[in-house]
Amino acid sequence: MAAAAPQVLALALAVAAALAALASPAAALNTDGLALLALKFAVSDDPGGALATWRDADADPCGWAGVTCAGGGGRVAGVELANASLAGYLPSELSLLSELQELSLPYNRLSGQIPVAIAALQKLTTLDLAHNQLYGPVPTGIGRLVSLARLDLSSNQLNGTLPPAIAGLPRLSGVLNLSYNHFTGGIPPEYGGIPVAVSLDLRGNDLAGEIPQVGSLVNQGPTAFDGNPRLCGFPLKVECAGGVSDEPRIPQGNAGMSDPGAAAEVGRRPQQKRRSSSPAVPILAVIVVVAVVAGVVLQWQCRRRCAAAAGDEEKESAKDKYGGGGGAVTLAGSEDRRSGGGGEEGEVFVAVDDGFGMELEELLRASAYVVGKSRGGIVYRVVPGRGPAVAVRRLSEPDDGDSDGGGGWRRRRAFEAEAAAIGRARHPNVARLRAYYYAPDEKLLIYDYLPNGSLHSALHGGPTASPTPLPWSVRLSIVQGAARGLAYLHECSPRRYVHGCIKSTKILLDEELHAHVSGFGLARLVAGAHKAAGAGSSKKLGSAACALRGGAVSYVAPELRAPGGAPAAAATQKGDVFAFGVVLLEAVTGREPAEGEGGMDLEAWVRRAFKEERPLSEVVDPTLLGEVHAKKQVLAVFHVALGCTEPDPEMRPRMRAVAESLDRIG
Repeated sequence: MAAAAPQVLALALAVAAALAALASPAAALNTDGLALLALKFAVSDDPGGALATWRDADADPCGWAGVTCAGGGGRVAGVELANASLAGYLPSELSLLSELQELSLPYNRLSGQIPVAIAALQKLTTLDLAHNQLYGPVPTGIGRLVSLARLDLSSNQLNGTLPPAIAGLPRLSGVLNLSYNHFTGGIPPEYGGIPVAVSLDLRGNDLAGEIPQVGSLVNQGPTAFDGNPRLCGFPLKVECAGGVSDEPRIPQGNAGMSDPGAAAEVGRRPQQKRRSSSPAVPILAVIVVVAVVAGVVLQWQCRRRCAAAAGDEEKESAKDKYGGGGGAVTLAGSEDRRSGGGGEEGEVFVAVDDGFGMELEELLRASAYVVGKSRGGIVYRVVPGRGPAVAVRRLSEPDDGDSDGGGGWRRRRAFEAEAAAIGRARHPNVARLRAYYYAPDEKLLIYDYLPNGSLHSALHGGPTASPTPLPWSVRLSIVQGAARGLAYLHECSPRRYVHGCIKSTKILLDEELHAHVSGFGLARLVAGAHKAAGAGSSKKLGSAACALRGGAVSYVAPELRAPGGAPAAAATQKGDVFAFGVVLLEAVTGREPAEGEGGMDLEAWVRRAFKEERPLSEVVDPTLLGEVHAKKQVLAVFHVALGCTEPDPEMRPRMRAVAESLDRIG
């Protein structure tokens, strides 16, 4: 096929020369104009007159409708004719537009095959031919468009197998949309090499087989694969023939791309046993089943009215227990959207502030990508059709085995009360809960998506990490912000909140590398669900939703550890202070919390190094040694960290004092 390209180009040049010779007025038109005239001649119907300004008497096409030029010389850089109802085909002469960067012809009636010669457009960054009537296979030459960042061929009649070469496009960074065509066969494993940031959409085809559990395919949400009845495997929750393991391991590097509440641990989530009345269905797609008939909705509303009086007393009790005086379900100005189908357990979608404008249906239709996973649940990056991306944490379910209708009511009220308490936490350095959703078999927390990953990723590497190490000034700003956020959580309520799972993966970074403490309230939320389900006491809040495995147990304060090192006692504010001290040591040394020498935790190793009066160069992150001006600041942070990690909890400062001490540095 590669050998055919020069022949096609030669033919195109011949056609262009013939066009130039047809009439003397056209002789003035440059080559790019002639190539576009070939497109005009290939259009058999232009009901809106979109091409009326395309005249052969012009010197160049830069003034034509839908055409943009770059620089001088009349070279075409973009052709954009969306929703013009053009009928016809794509001529090979388009390959003569050697400076073309954008070819956008969606929502027309173009038919025929995509010309093979399109592979000659080496500067093309956007190719959008969606919503046409194109058929045949995708030319493999598209995989040689080295500048292509966005490819949308959705809603056509393309067929054949998915070209593996497309997955190797070196600059693909925006959209790869091949949905709603007639592609068959399996998903090539090469598609696992597509960057996680790319919005991959393979819906509505006839793809078959198991979704390869490699690379970024592990991070795709189920919406990327919907509408392919013969596909199976994670994340579709459809078992392949012979059985498929519960959920695959996410590559270790993806743990850094954590969203609010995303865990550092990666690995298999224990299989969740569901009640027999609750089928296992994909993330978010489960909500679709609540679109029940109007009669059921009316019946549910009737039940709700009848139960209102009986529930008032219990609701007030929930306020006293969870709310610190605030509402148990919604806050002032929040929008409460409910739909039927849940009986006494019900269903509720609540936006906790007016600034959150995404509707539930919009959330359901959006593409979702796995960015973090732990025993407590899965975190998705959800990309709506409009507006910014959000992070959605899907909580894992306790196996309650409860068949008592009153138990469902208690579970819902406990969840709403705790979610409302989380929503009341408003601080620039605390990841903000924007909305939450409750259904008997689906619990979602929706946050702003923070694109720069976590402090852990920035320090130790990860898909969102910068190729250059964090300079000292940025590290200091991050830990100062995180300290202020954690101090706010400790002081903002009479309940004296405890985070219970502080570690570097819980400190998320926004576009400007400002710190946001995430995961607040998850321990109480999960423990509360277990308690409401009769799963036992919720005293061990720190270990309920914070699975500290491996080196992460180094964040656990000595008084909270069991003999094996894992959390054994209820989380405390002093335990939060200890964990934050370990985070400070990470920021200064650049080491993981379990990377002390001689098998020691980082905290013990640093403490020994100071006792032995080792040179600072042996302890501090080597990438910071060149910043001589920061030596005093580095030593000051070391001393704050050692104070936070005192073995005796009574010797540790409160977080407010820690934040004030850090703010005085620099």
